[in-house]
Amino acid sequence: MKRRAKGTLYRLQGFFSDYTAGLESRDVKRLFERDAARAYAVLTRDHSQEAEPEKGLRRFFFRAKLAFLGLSYKLSPPRRMLFGVSLVAFVLGLLSDPHTLYRSKEFRVVVQFSPFWFAVSVGCLVFLLALELVDRVRVRDELEVARELQSELLPHDLPAVPGYLFAHSYRTANEVGGDFYDLIGLPDGRLAMVVADASGHGMAAGLVMAIANATLRTALDLDPSPEPAMAMLNRTLCRTGTTRTFMSAFYGLLTPETGEMEFVCAGHPYPLLRRAGGQTEELGSGGYPLGLRDPLPMSRGTVTVEPGDQLLLYTDGLPEALDAQGKTAFGYERIQAALQLGGSPQQVHDNILHSFDTHAGDEPLRDDLTLLVIARGGD
Repeated sequence: MKRRAKGTLYRLQGFFSDYTAGLESRDVKRLFERDAARAYAVLTRDHSQEAEPEKGLRRFFFRAKLAFLGLSYKLSPPRRMLFGVSLVAFVLGLLSDPHTLYRSKEFRVVVQFSPFWFAVSVGCLVFLLALELVDRVRVRDELEVARELQSELLPHDLPAVPGYLFAHSYRTANEVGGDFYDLIGLPDGRLAMVVADASGHGMAAGLVMAIANATLRTALDLDPSPEPAMAMLNRTLCRTGTTRTFMSAFYGLLTPETGEMEFVCAGHPYPLLRRAGGQTEELGSGGYPLGLRDPLPMSRGTVTVEPGDQLLLYTDGLPEALDAQGKTAFGYERIQAALQLGGSPQQVHDNILHSFDTHAGDEPLRDDLTLLVIARGGD
């Protein structure tokens, strides 16, 4: 008997360990603080036209009503009916005859509920939860396929350019990201480089990124100069998207032998060029993101990447990332400080990401992050 009891205890411990695998206290805290607030905001955004009472029970019931309406109307009509049935069954259980749960000479505990209606309520809610989870799993599987397709659009092996070294990385806030970057060697020996950031997040931003990738490849075949290439990408975004479909982008066309680079910066964070002597220059002069209107005024710039210089390109997911308290952004000063440490492109890249990870802590990414470091070796 004792051996059987020990075996049962071990199995229960194993089940509990598996069931709680990966659970950390900070995740539980985040569940009731940030996640709950986000859920309420999403559920009530279509039903919050009325002014909210300032305090007291009226405010509590007002929020409860908004949460109920938001939760109900986010469900399909059949599932909304199932949710209503579960609530009615719960109320019927409360209104049923009382049952004595515990009795002694001093006191007794009376619970007023019907086991039948309570079981109906729980069964409906569990069935509804299962249906919603199946939908979520199917969406996740589709997003995983989209992520794999998107990864094929991003560079895995950068072109070998004599005299130049590269380091790069890409992180997504969701399964599908909206950042896009590439280095493309042209038949005449020049190197086209682009770093871009589509508006929004998730699948919509990923579609914009895929459109930009295909359009840019076509533009390079026609005329790889910065202004014509970006003008073609801008026209495509204007014709295929909406007023909310836009993209910030930096596009540069580098002649490796001389280091001369023509570029256009369209609403994108300015790349940083660190000279061999330690001075830092920003490449860009302002401008609108692509996709807002056609034609779009663009300002072309030129710069020469000298031997020993390093060029840093990135998206706004780097400087705008907040710390664990959600108060302080990573900022451009930290980027420049990490760049000033110098070293190989990989060392500069790793220093920036190390500083970023220290700043963000365990906070998940809220925006996609792309980082690309290009260095010209000394002659």
